[in-house]
Amino acid sequence: MVKQVYNRVALLQVPVTESKLMNLKTARDYVKRAYDAGAKLTVLPEIWNSPYATSAFADYAEMLPNVGDQLMEEVPSNDGEISEVGDDVADNGWGPSSRLLMTLAKQYNMYIVGGSIPEQCDNKIYNTCLIINPDGEVVGKHRKVHLFDVDVPGGICFKESETLTAGDSLTYFDVEGLARVGVGICYDIRFPELAMVLTQNYNCKILIYPGAFNLTTGPAHWELLQRARAVDGQCYVLTASPARTSPSNDDGNDETDVDGTKKKYPHYSAWGHSTVVSPWGEVVATCDEKPALVVTDLDMRKVEEMRMAIPTTRQKRNDLYRLVDG
Repeated sequence: MVKQVYNRVALLQVPVTESKLMNLKTARDYVKRAYDAGAKLTVLPEIWNSPYATSAFADYAEMLPNVGDQLMEEVPSNDGEISEVGDDVADNGWGPSSRLLMTLAKQYNMYIVGGSIPEQCDNKIYNTCLIINPDGEVVGKHRKVHLFDVDVPGGICFKESETLTAGDSLTYFDVEGLARVGVGICYDIRFPELAMVLTQNYNCKILIYPGAFNLTTGPAHWELLQRARAVDGQCYVLTASPARTSPSNDDGNDETDVDGTKKKYPHYSAWGHSTVVSPWGEVVATCDEKPALVVTDLDMRKVEEMRMAIPTTRQKRNDLYRLVDG
């Protein structure tokens, strides 16, 4: 029997294909690996069930459960079949990606921060992260609040707002025995105000950002932003990225996916480098761009040590500026 460690986290840097079924199986396998490594909190990357392309989001979007929802049927065995169709098992309309996350969280008795998947709701599509507790219950639902609309000359042009709608709320949840955790998605990390509200107004001691930075912004800003948010918030920062995949398959053909089917969507190269940063701004665990499982134990005493040694929250000049939310 695997012994899970209450403060052990796992970042799942999974490869993503155009096959949703293959992506679901990959996620299942990596969550099992995280469990075998003793993790109690597991983080998937942004858009792990779908290609990261605005033209793909509608095709891969699913109806998702809300906070407080959980599965009613028995959890299947580890060898249970995965289907791309969710409605064949229950009449709630939830898609297979969320059902898989809820099943695995309960099966492996762990918290799962489910990266993000395209969510279909009221004729809108959101970039949404589900947080599931060890009972298989949804305890958090974050819709990306800052959409990735950029045009870097000579670099990348991407407009999430072509298909996505921004969320309008903050998200945090409590991990029993560990800490309160705040959640953002990718581009949200560029906004220190969001992180400051979560750490100062809601006392989050861990911030988690599933993300998919690219080969332009990744090498320049990915680690920099994580370390900045960690030092600003005097907290741990965890990020999980998809693994980088090649525009061409093993045969050198960039027209077909890894499973041999013809590609439908433009290729997106993720930066990778899923990372854990300490409250001191140190990188304590990371990887390169290839598929990886990043596992580390968080020493939460370092959060309190940092906040006591450099007590910036008690040194604010509220006569000059003020942090508010809502």
